[in-house]
Amino acid sequence: MSKHLLSRYAEAVYWLARYVERTENLARVLDVNETFSRDSRGGQNWQSILQLYRDEERFAETGQEATAENVLYFYALDQHNPSSIISSIHMARENARTLRPLISTEMWIQLNILYNHLRAMTRANLAEPRIARFCSFIKEACQTHTGITEGTFYRDEGWYFYQLGRWIERADQATRLLDVKYHLLLPSVDNVGSPLDVSQWNSVLRSAAGYHAFRRIHPSGMTPTDVTGFLLFHKRFPRSVRACVAQMEALLHDLKTTYDLRQGVGALEQLDALRSGLVNQTADSVVKSGLHEFLDWIQQTLIKVHGELGHDYFGYEEAQ
Repeated sequence: MSKHLLSRYAEAVYWLARYVERTENLARVLDVNETFSRDSRGGQNWQSILQLYRDEERFAETGQEATAENVLYFYALDQHNPSSIISSIHMARENARTLRPLISTEMWIQLNILYNHLRAMTRANLAEPRIARFCSFIKEACQTHTGITEGTFYRDEGWYFYQLGRWIERADQATRLLDVKYHLLLPSVDNVGSPLDVSQWNSVLRSAAGYHAFRRIHPSGMTPTDVTGFLLFHKRFPRSVRACVAQMEALLHDLKTTYDLRQGVGALEQLDALRSGLVNQTADSVVKSGLHEFLDWIQQTLIKVHGELGHDYFGYEEAQ
């Protein structure tokens, strides 16, 4: 394929995947947090969503209180918020428009219908009990996109960049979810091991679509350390950070060998460091030495991977 594809088109398909994956993850977080908000710390929990996406300042500019109704609208249908579901789907659609010569007609039609459906929605679509229905609709739409892409997208260089975008976004979202929820879930240490504690970590797993897979490994019982270890280190769970890193490494190696591309060395070096850090740690050691610091290191390394990909393949002037 042409060098033009490996810059403009490669970047567009990479971001198409990231925006769809980001949308599904956000819908999962909102769905789970709507359940958390029913406890006595509801205000703090909704503030945690803003912290998760580092949007405290942007939301403050709206002049609204961080209530369930306002935060839900901000993240679902507010077109002025670049982190919202409708904004992410809009950006996915714009990237898909750029890729019309390359992607399947089915991929384009499904995204176009989804975006127009979201544009027609109002605050009323987010009122209880409709929020659960809204989140289910978004998750199913994103999964439909993934299925259509799997079944119709031609396997050339573009396919590899789509997959790279999907896995890097998934790894990043897993670390963000753990970072915020680990610190804000429990009212006090007295609740560790209580039904409330187990219920909340159960919900964290469900927000990462990992509950049933977790139960394959841990048929009974649930601790924060077990959940943390599963989402970070378990190589057979497709949403764990370790699994995402392994997928990205394999994709970059395949790009080099299949298409004789010499780029990607910097990204592979960062991924190798990330994999080594994950292999040489355990959940117990990470929690004891500082979970936040470890998650922050993962996030910073993923940013470097993105920067290296941008420099080598997308025409960025320098790696971040």
